[in-house]
Amino acid sequence: MSAPLDSGLAADEGKVAAGRRRAAALAELPDKVHTWPYLVRAEFIAGCVMILALLVWSIAIDAPTEEPANPTKTPNPSKAPWYFLGLQEMLVYFDPWFAGVVAPSLIIVGLMVIPYVDVNPKGSGYYTWRERKFAMSVFLFGFLVQWCSQIVIGVFLRGPGWNFFLPGQYWDPHKVVAMTNVDLPYLLGARTEASQMLVGIALVLGYFSLVPLGWLVLRGRPIGQRLGVVRYGIVAFLFATQMGIVVKMLLRWTLSVKYIMVIPNIVNI
Repeated sequence: MSAPLDSGLAADEGKVAAGRRRAAALAELPDKVHTWPYLVRAEFIAGCVMILALLVWSIAIDAPTEEPANPTKTPNPSKAPWYFLGLQEMLVYFDPWFAGVVAPSLIIVGLMVIPYVDVNPKGSGYYTWRERKFAMSVFLFGFLVQWCSQIVIGVFLRGPGWNFFLPGQYWDPHKVVAMTNVDLPYLLGARTEASQMLVGIALVLGYFSLVPLGWLVLRGRPIGQRLGVVRYGIVAFLFATQMGIVVKMLLRWTLSVKYIMVIPNIVNI
């Protein structure tokens, strides 16, 4: 009986020793590796595979090109390339100065300042939802809901006259939609031009006053202490502007609101 017992103990000791050797070997490995060649090599191979797939796709499938441009016949609707249809759709809700200049500029600036306002040391260099819920939620909402959805609407749901058509609905080129849009101050009871201007300014300033109020709430908390007042101001302003665009679009869809603030001959929002 002692021989099987001794052999079993010896096998266990061998497993323990092997486990210790593996642990010692792992402990000697570096915590970090160089970008070159480990990461760049994998990215280069992935890029080559993607280029090859696109090459085969472009050779096998003809592009759905249309007839040559005819200066005597303007297409209805006249649409920008698909990657610009998000901006063209924004023209439904905002004036060109905002939809074509301010909004794209804020998107570019917002992406540029991310490295300077990001104070979260966790999740750097790898993808993690647990450590970056706010950052990933804001980015995904802005990219998928505010950008990709506008492209989908512009491609598939905007027909002749830039009218809105449901999926499967006939694109009637003679469709006429009554424009009954009104300004939000008018809906709130302001009837004169001066009162509508004052109400609109109060609404916009009241909305953005949430930014300093948020600082009063967060300054004593760890997130506020890590950000600081300057970083918080940048993040809060960009986030408030992003959500303000959504609010304006929802007001247009539900209440047919054209503008929230109107300052004649100067600015309309």
